[in-house]
Amino acid sequence: MSKVAAVFTPEGQLAKAIEGFQPRDAQLTMAQAIEKSIRKKGTLVVEAETGTGKTFAYLAPVLQAKGKAIISTGTKALQEQLYHRDLPTLRAALAPEKVIALLKGRSNYLCTHRLEQAQLQASQFNSETQTKLVKVKRWSTQTRDGDIGELVVLQDDPQLTALVTSTKDNCLGRECPNYDDCYLVKARDEAKQADVVVVNHHLFFADLAIKDTGFGEIIPESDMVVFDEAHQVPDIASQYFGDSLSSRQLIEIADEVQRLCLTELKDLAQAAQMARILTQVVRDWRLQFPSDPTRGNWRDKRDDSSMTEVCSRVAEKLTLFIDVIKTARGRHKEMDSLIERAEEAYDLWQQLMQTDQTGYSFWYETTVRHIVLHQTPLSVAKRFGNLVKHSDRGWVFTSATLSVNEKFDYFVNRLGLWDAETLVLASPFDFEHQAMLCLPRYLPPANQFNRDQRLAQLAQQCIEANQGGTFLLFTSHSMLKRVANLLDEKLDRPVLVQGEGSKRSILQKFTDAGNAVLLGTSSFWEGVDVRGAALRCVIIDKLPFASPDDPLLNARVEDAKLRGVDAFHTIQLPEAIIALKQGAGRLIRDQRDSGVLIVCDDRLVTRQYGARFIKSLPPMARTRDLSRAMLFLKDTYNETNLASH
Repeated sequence: MSKVAAVFTPEGQLAKAIEGFQPRDAQLTMAQAIEKSIRKKGTLVVEAETGTGKTFAYLAPVLQAKGKAIISTGTKALQEQLYHRDLPTLRAALAPEKVIALLKGRSNYLCTHRLEQAQLQASQFNSETQTKLVKVKRWSTQTRDGDIGELVVLQDDPQLTALVTSTKDNCLGRECPNYDDCYLVKARDEAKQADVVVVNHHLFFADLAIKDTGFGEIIPESDMVVFDEAHQVPDIASQYFGDSLSSRQLIEIADEVQRLCLTELKDLAQAAQMARILTQVVRDWRLQFPSDPTRGNWRDKRDDSSMTEVCSRVAEKLTLFIDVIKTARGRHKEMDSLIERAEEAYDLWQQLMQTDQTGYSFWYETTVRHIVLHQTPLSVAKRFGNLVKHSDRGWVFTSATLSVNEKFDYFVNRLGLWDAETLVLASPFDFEHQAMLCLPRYLPPANQFNRDQRLAQLAQQCIEANQGGTFLLFTSHSMLKRVANLLDEKLDRPVLVQGEGSKRSILQKFTDAGNAVLLGTSSFWEGVDVRGAALRCVIIDKLPFASPDDPLLNARVEDAKLRGVDAFHTIQLPEAIIALKQGAGRLIRDQRDSGVLIVCDDRLVTRQYGARFIKSLPPMARTRDLSRAMLFLKDTYNETNLASH
């Protein structure tokens, strides 16, 4: 018996340490495969469906192995759970001598220098911001690690958060007067000393990009890397292997120059004036886009005559701004840093205007106030695949949703993991008895304009029949808003809508209520774990094909066509299947859970590709009769209540 196999026996360390621990065959299979991958320094891709116990399956061999390990997650919630709950439990049982550390991205840590600067400018802020700054200052004298996640006052306030945290652009590094007390530096130092470091995918790839340019390293070298929620990795890797520039970055540089001119360098009136002019022309640039947040093809937008004109003005004013502030070089450390940031921003601006480069998608996305330009590589397979292949470490990629019809072609091809071993582990849940998939008849087509009316009627019918909680998952914000408006005041239970508070607070209210209704889009399709009667019905408005306006997808599709590849079956369909698996995975999270999944899209039965979607879903009982699904919901609720009593 291998070392890791002994851990999972009925008499093993986990059974002794964790009350109610039950060995699972799939969990043991996964742990042994990971143990082998770590030992051989190979690459393993594992789809471990809900209920497999994949977290313990990778933590046990990681803790038993020699050397340093990086565990990367897709969400902060899982990162926190691993560090504060799962890792301490297993470490105590398996390797009490191991040191663990949590490392988050820079924006999660208080910057004491920027807090001091914000306090100096406090008179420029409104009374609410001033009051919040006082609370942040009070907390800063008590916190041990400076993690702003502890601060309720900063939740849902990105402007205040930006005032008291740093970015890689505005950080002064070793030149900072508070460097020795920097929370980020302390967190990095702890990570360097630790045996197991918990990070997230964004931080991992941000660090990889920095190392690529030779400037430094946040995440220490390791002997093994485990990516949990690995289905997110290809898109995140693409972002960090590309380049981007935002209007926010340009305005922040201008704002900080103005602040310095008001406090430290009062004789630079011309620099302050140029900063104000630059801010105004950047805001004029934002006005060239729709007011509502959107995404689009920058190549196409760049060619508009009005856009060409305003982009020329931004370049002109940015050049003049740099010429003026360069006259202050050497007078102040922060000004020197701002000059360098402005020059880098100008170089990036010029690069993002050259949209004729091949092999990249040039796209933009807007928020209410800002715009971001992106240059994203169409494929990271060669670059990332070579990194994995030539590194002297073990790699594990795991998620509940990596395969399409039990094949990993789509995932491994995107990351260049052609030599990886693969493994599919089915869920131990009894889906046929615990859950029912309903594909209602007589629904309007997915693209029909007034479909919201019928969806709202169906949702109301299901909600009223459900004594537990209900998720309504949408593929677009516009449909979510329309259905939310139609359901408003028609339901006699809590109705929670994405955007009306933080994700964490909405989920807490949903769970506490026990019979609430939650309407959400993409961020609620994954990383949400609600067990028991609090979630007994999941309604999905239509198959989650990516929006035809998605510029990155369009670029990949166009590239596939040029290569003579069927883009729909090799790109669009696999992505939609994985997304549907994620949404469906919200329903059954425990052996005692039961409920109904309703997918409101006839294409599952009218199109040939619908069979591929259904085959990729858990083996639930199936019906097209909504009343039968409601009866199943009622019966299983009664059975659960009887069992609990």
